[in-house]
Amino acid sequence: MSFPYYGAVKNVAELMCCSAITAPKGKGVNLIYTKIFEGEEKERVADLMEKIGKEREIPFFIRDARNVRDSLLVVFIGTEVKPRGVPFCGFCGFEDCERSVKAGAYCSYAVGDLGIAIGSAVKVASDNNIDNRVMFSFGKAAIFGGFVPEKVKLGYGIPLSVSGKNIFFDRKL
Repeated sequence: MSFPYYGAVKNVAELMCCSAITAPKGKGVNLIYTKIFEGEEKERVADLMEKIGKEREIPFFIRDARNVRDSLLVVFIGTEVKPRGVPFCGFCGFEDCERSVKAGAYCSYAVGDLGIAIGSAVKVASDNNIDNRVMFSFGKAAIFGGFVPEKVKLGYGIPLSVSGKNIFFDRKL
């Protein structure tokens, strides 16, 4: 890629993935999955985001697709949702993990771990002055479109940008 700071941004993206993997996890179980989207694959996810936005009349998917296209790359952080078997938990809304699994619920530890991993990753981006935005829309499109392993059920995209003005602010639908 011809952007002068692409190597620096790619390095930060790799560090973000490391940070997500090493972030604290419930019972020390790592179910976090990371992937860096760039080039044509990033564009294909943006195309799908735009398509979803138009077909389902969700304007922010279209707006976010523009941001993805204007970004150098996107860090995806997702998770499996396997229960941890923590006794006397019930945070998922069910009495125990067996009932939760039968109901198709997501383990709250998996959801919490994903949030901690994302927070750890965006701190790395911020510490390195790389503009970023956590996007549900990218994560949903990447999962829906099969761009990540099927076992990954929840995830977010974090597009990265370096410019004179942060492209993720003053966004219009």
